[in-house]
Amino acid sequence: MAGCSVSVTSDNASSATTGSADSVGADSSLVDAAKKEGTLVVYGSCEEEYLSAVTKHFQELYGIQTQYQRLSTGEVESKIEEENGNPSGDVWFGGTTDPYNVAVTKGLLEPYAAKNASHLISSVYHDADNNWQGIYKGILGIMYNTDELKRMNIDPPKDYADLTDAKYKGLIWSSNYNTSGTAKLIINTVIQKYGHDKGVQYLVDLDKNIAVYTKSGSGPSKNIGTGECAIGIGMLHDGIYQIVDQGYQNIGLVIPSSGASYEVGATAIFKGCKHENASKLWVEYSLSPECVNLAQKNGSYQFLVIDNATQPEVATKYGLDPNNVMNYDFEDAKNNTEQYVKDVMAALGGGDDRFQTS
Repeated sequence: MAGCSVSVTSDNASSATTGSADSVGADSSLVDAAKKEGTLVVYGSCEEEYLSAVTKHFQELYGIQTQYQRLSTGEVESKIEEENGNPSGDVWFGGTTDPYNVAVTKGLLEPYAAKNASHLISSVYHDADNNWQGIYKGILGIMYNTDELKRMNIDPPKDYADLTDAKYKGLIWSSNYNTSGTAKLIINTVIQKYGHDKGVQYLVDLDKNIAVYTKSGSGPSKNIGTGECAIGIGMLHDGIYQIVDQGYQNIGLVIPSSGASYEVGATAIFKGCKHENASKLWVEYSLSPECVNLAQKNGSYQFLVIDNATQPEVATKYGLDPNNVMNYDFEDAKNNTEQYVKDVMAALGGGDDRFQTS
């Protein structure tokens, strides 16, 4: 279990708590109860740089010893399902809500009506029964290595349909449908665009051009700048991170011409968690600028979904628009994601060694 190790004296912790109640907006009674528990364990499905920053900051604010483990959303869902109401973690932070919704249908999340949810800019960004709350919005699209496609004299794809063209055979990386929340979002997006049977067939046709299915949804973006991956399907903010923070100026970003899909990154409390009040305080913190404004300072350029946050200007600079997206059916995803994954994997013959699990 990775985590922060911040030394906070009792006097400093008391001072931090008083200030943080104002800056985060949590009730003092909740802060006091959380502080008495003294510990919090976070499973994070956002990128580790951001995860590390927010857990460290939470600990600094409240003097609560905060540990984290970075896992893909599919891994978290599988882990808490195996633990069956006795989770080793307390809260989930980051990653697309499709696996969160699978957990909801299995009764693995604890509803919490957060005070700071009043700052959410739309009802889309929280579960109707308060099983999860949204913290950001990411745009799903296509990334490519400009140098490699120029060398091969191949035009970049403009939309999902283009990706099945035989000229892209062996050039595309995506993510593992079993482990990645982004991959589950891809399945739901395609099925919502084309219908179930045609959507599954599309993914079978796409599979003929896929070289690698990475464990995590950010995997393709991490290999585009180096040229190992020529074309990747994933969250475009991950591509922006590679351009801005890693210095790869040879990455092109494509917003699908038929309409971009999007994820809602979320946070939630695990049912049966050992630190209930610290978990509730974490959710309040996650829905405050104290938390989400750290994203763009730590390489995460998703659009933020609370009304008092500072939006990342760099995302707009690269052409992303949080409003220029398809009407994603979250209810269909909530009810059918698990079955859709089974249907796609069955159509693919169960998968092969291209499907990475580590």
